[in-house]
Amino acid sequence: MKFEAHELEGLEIEFQALENVMDRLGFTHVWDYERVTFDYKIVDQVRDDVYYFRVQGYAIEGEIPQPHSIVKIMKTFLGKHYYPHGVEYDNEEFPKHIVEKCKKKIAGVQKQLAEEVN
Repeated sequence: MKFEAHELEGLEIEFQALENVMDRLGFTHVWDYERVTFDYKIVDQVRDDVYYFRVQGYAIEGEIPQPHSIVKIMKTFLGKHYYPHGVEYDNEEFPKHIVEKCKKKIAGVQKQLAEEVN
């Protein structure tokens, strides 16, 4: 599931600021010099399902993980994990409370990034 119409998509920010905010909000990340992916794991205790809220970005200046490289944030996604196959993003019915949690995370990331930059 893609999240549309929020201020994160297209945002350009220094990697160090982005990393600091995402770490504080409970995201883990992996990178490969040009791209970075931040994942937030959500466990639905009722259904015993695992979801991942994913924020991706790519370097437009410098290389990740250089602190002052500039990262442009791409679309954000929610996916359901299927063991052992991986994460499925499309053709899923996501519980409303999981979607709402992701929307709150987007708002939290936007707020903290604004504070980090100013």
